[in-house]
Amino acid sequence: MQFPDLTLWTPDKARVARAPLTALARRAGVSDYDALHRLSIEDPAGYWRHVLDHLAIEWLAPYRTFCEHAPDAAHPRWFVGGRINWVHNALRWAHDPRHADRAALICETEDGRIDTLSYAALDLQVRGFAGGLRALGVERGDRVGLMLPMGMQAVTAFLAVSALGAICVPLFTGFGADAIASRLELAGAGVLIAADGFRRRGRSVEAASAINEAASRLPLLEHVVVVPGGGPAIEGAFTTRHWEELASAGPVADFEAMDPNNPFMVVFTSGTTGAPKGTVHVHGGFPFKIAHDTAFHFEVQQGDVWCWPSDMGWIVGPITTVGALTAGATLLCYDGAPDFPDWSRFAAMIGRHRVTHFGASPTLIRSLAANEALSTRGDLRSLRVLMAAGEVLDPDHFEWFFRSIGGGALPLINYTGGTEASGAILANVPVRAIKASAFNSASPGVHAFAADEAGRRTVGAPGELTIAAPFVGMTQSFWQADERYMEAYWQAVPGCWTHGDLVHEDHEGHFFVLGRSDDTLKVAGKRLGPAEVESVVLAALPLRDAAAIGLPDALKGQKLVVLLQPQDGTADKDMASLAERAGRAIEHALGKPFRPAAVYCMPDLPRTRNGKVMRRVIRRVLTGQLPGDLSSLGNPEALAAIRQLANAG
Repeated sequence: MQFPDLTLWTPDKARVARAPLTALARRAGVSDYDALHRLSIEDPAGYWRHVLDHLAIEWLAPYRTFCEHAPDAAHPRWFVGGRINWVHNALRWAHDPRHADRAALICETEDGRIDTLSYAALDLQVRGFAGGLRALGVERGDRVGLMLPMGMQAVTAFLAVSALGAICVPLFTGFGADAIASRLELAGAGVLIAADGFRRRGRSVEAASAINEAASRLPLLEHVVVVPGGGPAIEGAFTTRHWEELASAGPVADFEAMDPNNPFMVVFTSGTTGAPKGTVHVHGGFPFKIAHDTAFHFEVQQGDVWCWPSDMGWIVGPITTVGALTAGATLLCYDGAPDFPDWSRFAAMIGRHRVTHFGASPTLIRSLAANEALSTRGDLRSLRVLMAAGEVLDPDHFEWFFRSIGGGALPLINYTGGTEASGAILANVPVRAIKASAFNSASPGVHAFAADEAGRRTVGAPGELTIAAPFVGMTQSFWQADERYMEAYWQAVPGCWTHGDLVHEDHEGHFFVLGRSDDTLKVAGKRLGPAEVESVVLAALPLRDAAAIGLPDALKGQKLVVLLQPQDGTADKDMASLAERAGRAIEHALGKPFRPAAVYCMPDLPRTRNGKVMRRVIRRVLTGQLPGDLSSLGNPEALAAIRQLANAG
């Protein structure tokens, strides 16, 4: 594979001198960024002491020890002996007369309604809603589902749950019943905060039906707190409370003082097999890592305005909430479609709210580029930094974003880590030159490199993205599934985290991500396990087997393609019906964004001798690549029909 060597942006000496990373280097007593990065790897305790001092993080009780491996590197305990609640640091600005009246949130909806909430008002709202949750019986350690469009209620609820010491379980608002039920059941959630509907492209989208169906399978669900959104009633074998009822409760006076290793959030992501994985994030992990990345990768400061459109159910929602508020900046939330009323929406919002930091997924960037005349129609002069994350961003669209939205003058921070890592494993830093599609550094504090099959660093050749030591922000484990966590990250190379991405490091220290090294699907930046898709169609239809594959897509990055193996004796005339029914079943169970681009009926699927469908072989054949090692294939004749499918286009 050829890698671009296109340097798009280089900071001048003045830019480097005023960078927050340079200030951090001075605080740490080192000469430059390279020395700072070495310090972060060789002395992480000292590095993080300087970081937390720079960020002015406030402790409820100081920590004694930076890190203890208990019992091993895969299960570290951070900031041992300390007490903290991350919400305290997000809302501390409310009690500073210089900042209390500054906007914490600006929330815009499709129809143009704009609501602004100051830090002082957000603090009161969080305390009141936390009081309402406490009156419902929510206590430290309880799991609370959150399924709300991005806006004031979503941010308020997210903070209020953590303020009580409970654990938030964010859910994507587009999920179907199966996806909702599986995640809340695994978490053991007793409370769900959800909207009964919302609006997209000027039309009402009801969410109540999926919630009601999911709730019927959740015997532990006791309460649903409803935010009205124009949908039908949410009802079932639980008590229903309305948002206003809880919001008007007596406010809590104090936030729970938590051990830094107490969870505050379980975010579910998907692997290649089995149930969704609940990544466990703690008060002394994710919030610190995100505050770090916000300050030093994105350079967000007090008074800045940050817009990175997302849903609270995907990791960017929590990232922007924690990052903006901890920095004392303003978070601009948008609840709506990116092309409503047309593709000038974000450019208009940037100009209207004087946005300084704008982030986008590669899918959104490709859509903006395809509609350039509209997407650039606005005043973009307030922008200082651009950000991109979610999947691989190709060089052409990287350069388009840099030139057409950033005017060819702003750093574009490419950012990759994932739900399991909190924030960046690799990212651009604004004190180094930036190449198209590349990441110009491993994130400080993360000892990451490309590794060969023996776990040794490799430069100039593809390797597995590997991390040599535990790092602040890494998931504590998978919720009640530690064996899966160990298998996923810690077994390939003893003592090292293997992330599941293939990367290439060039001889200048820039990294290029080549894609996933496992079978996880990533449709428009949203990760989905093939097993989730396959289980839906196998339960709904008369099939012998199924395979869900992610194939390259010019707009979404990946598109979902499903191959079905009907039961023996299925007539040819019934094949088209099976394919159509499979598409509808997947959309109903998992949500409209995951409806497959294509469904095909096949006479057989390639599988190993012990019966496991070989998705990688299918994907390689469908994309015109050599299938690779077939020594474990039990039925090589099954590839003939798949090759015919590939040749047919």
